[in-house]
Amino acid sequence: MNAPDRFELFILDPGEQKIESKEDTKVPHTQIFTFNKEDHTLGNLISQRLLKYPYVTFAAYKVPHPLFATFDLRVTTDGSVTPKDAVVQCCKDVIADLSKVGMSFQQEWMSQKIIAEGQRDAEVRDQGTY
Repeated sequence: MNAPDRFELFILDPGEQKIESKEDTKVPHTQIFTFNKEDHTLGNLISQRLLKYPYVTFAAYKVPHPLFATFDLRVTTDGSVTPKDAVVQCCKDVIADLSKVGMSFQQEWMSQKIIAEGQRDAEVRDQGTY
């Protein structure tokens, strides 16, 4: 089979960095970031989030080959912020958003748990079998 082993999709090889960057010499204020052992999920999340910043003029990603867990993210800014700083800020904001989602989920989970326990107590009380 042509597909790589599952662990090869997320474990970095010796000496391999998670993110590599290179300057794009054709377009000013542009960098290309290569994310190793990541896929469309992170690529789409970061590129779409970058587009919400006013200082980012272009952000897009591509997956060079479907069998390899890597994507290239091209970021262009207006020059007021470097592309690297934009990506770092984006990652911090995404982490903060995911933290909020996690907390909301836990609160909702606890609320549902309390409601379910209250309903069970009410059923027991209605049956008269304390």
